[in-house]
Amino acid sequence: MVSKTRKKAPTKSVKDLNKRRWRRKSPIKNVVAASSAVISSIHRRISKLLSKLGLTRLSSNRKRNSYKILKKTNHFHFPHESSLDTVCKTLRFDDNEPSLLPPTLSNRKTVFLDLDETLVHSTTTLPPGSFDFIIRPTIDGEPMDFYVSKRPGVDELLESLATKYEIVIFTAALEEYASLVLDRLDRHRFISHRLYRDSCRNIDGKLVKDLSVVGRDLKRVVIVDDNPVSFSNQPENAILIRPFVDDVSDRELWKLRGFLNGSDCFDDMREAIKHFVAERDRR
Repeated sequence: MVSKTRKKAPTKSVKDLNKRRWRRKSPIKNVVAASSAVISSIHRRISKLLSKLGLTRLSSNRKRNSYKILKKTNHFHFPHESSLDTVCKTLRFDDNEPSLLPPTLSNRKTVFLDLDETLVHSTTTLPPGSFDFIIRPTIDGEPMDFYVSKRPGVDELLESLATKYEIVIFTAALEEYASLVLDRLDRHRFISHRLYRDSCRNIDGKLVKDLSVVGRDLKRVVIVDDNPVSFSNQPENAILIRPFVDDVSDRELWKLRGFLNGSDCFDDMREAIKHFVAERDRR
């Protein structure tokens, strides 16, 4: 009598079992699994890129998207001298600190304009010549009179720039004073935002207007100020303008308007500023 032997089924490999599990999943689960795999791959690539750029994640008890700057080393060679500096200035590393400005959906570049001695000149004593208007803010509980003179060309500058740029006033003056000046200066609401003294950084006792916290791409930003200390953190984004007091023949704002209206061909406004400053210095 022939004994019957049961044939032993061939052992399935892990790969075959995974394939069978994949086939048993519903189409939706397949899509979810594939998406997860893609996201994991992207995450690994981003981590490698950040590592090469000298960035690493902070500890897990901080926000997920927060990063810190590692100490610069000579292990990596960047094709451009300022590549790492550009990345560090563009990325926000402290998500706990909100941007000074709300996000913008506009594709316009941003011009930050100083107020005193750039657009106007104010004095608490009656000037010997003419002035444009008087404001009376209350500062530290005391009402004060300010006699304000507009710089020649300021009205034309604001109207012209508003068609192409987002205009932001960034002043180191107190809001109680500056807001009243701007209410009179900007009757047609060409100015998009206003930043006052409380938006400046106090660095070694000096007020600095730090553009790294305004929430705008530094390639698309220009700041105009008569005080170089104000833009000391980002001098490459700045145009230093001659202070205005009472010169009725002053033409600085016409020069500024001509530059800004003619800089559309530059993707990076810092390059445009280099050309403007070089041309101005040659004259």
